[in-house]
Amino acid sequence: MNRLNILPMIASLLLLVGLTYSCVDDSHLKSIYDPIANFDQLWKTIDEHYCFLDEKGLDWDSVYLKYRPLVKDDTQYTQLFAICAAMLDELRDGHVNLISTFNTSYYRKWWSDYPQDFRLRTIQENYLKFNYLQTSGISYSMLPDTIGYMYYPSFAYDIGNLNLDYILAILQQSKGLIIDIRDNGGGNLTNIKTLVSRLIDHKVSGGSIRHKTGPGHNDFSEPYEIFYEPCDTNMRIAYLNRPIAVLTNRSCFSAANDFVSVMKTIPNVSIIGARTGGGGGLPFNSEMPIGWSVRFSACPMTSPGGNITEFGIDPSPGCEVHAPDSLLIQGIDPILDFAIDKILTDLPTP
Repeated sequence: MNRLNILPMIASLLLLVGLTYSCVDDSHLKSIYDPIANFDQLWKTIDEHYCFLDEKGLDWDSVYLKYRPLVKDDTQYTQLFAICAAMLDELRDGHVNLISTFNTSYYRKWWSDYPQDFRLRTIQENYLKFNYLQTSGISYSMLPDTIGYMYYPSFAYDIGNLNLDYILAILQQSKGLIIDIRDNGGGNLTNIKTLVSRLIDHKVSGGSIRHKTGPGHNDFSEPYEIFYEPCDTNMRIAYLNRPIAVLTNRSCFSAANDFVSVMKTIPNVSIIGARTGGGGGLPFNSEMPIGWSVRFSACPMTSPGGNITEFGIDPSPGCEVHAPDSLLIQGIDPILDFAIDKILTDLPTP
């Protein structure tokens, strides 16, 4: 076909496509990118599904009135993100994130406004002398005075049962055990059960969890109690009947917070250090029309004593200790030193 004859056909096709496109209802596309619609949807999602509004004394309607006037029809993406992130910060919750292709919001003040109380280099250099073993993310060694030491930096590191057998076999001759979880930001709840099962000789309560059942701020299911079972000592190695110290700081969050909550109820365990950072709500994900996702606490968890764990777990009575940076950089860790002394003091009299 002659190239000149093709041109009129192409022109006709382009005209047809243009006419067809002009007839398409693009209201759906407009709603996807509408700043006001997206803001309203985010506010409503939190209003109906976030689980700590009343516990935190938040008037979510007032929060809407504070931030909604900032959103206009022509608000740009990055501006909208900043406004939405600022609104979510009102929840004061480290589990709350707004996630886009260009940024992820994160409320940091749950730990950034507090002392760190920890320096890993101090432990490795001055207490372990760089002589320690490591498996399943856990660093472990025997300290002087025959005290076992484990540092578990994240419950995101899965604990293999065989790995834990080796750890506890090597530390089995110790007089007591220190489990250091400072700076542990959480992870997989299953790893809590694996670890706790080696430290108990009977079934213990780990508190309870409730689920949202409706849009009201107090629409929750009945509490579902969580239990921890001891391991089968015919198959696995346990660590029993000796003093245990769990070391904490403000940066212990989420699953680490839950671990402290259950360990605090065990008679031979002392929680030593600073109040944990909280994070006592199981997170849930939702998506906004614009394509951003929002993560927030949707299922409240309580301690075995029935207290909300969102606000953190206190150390055992008389065991609040801090480790100033000025001492840590000198190679002195007051929290670890206190734990060593506590274990030696709590040893049964021969």
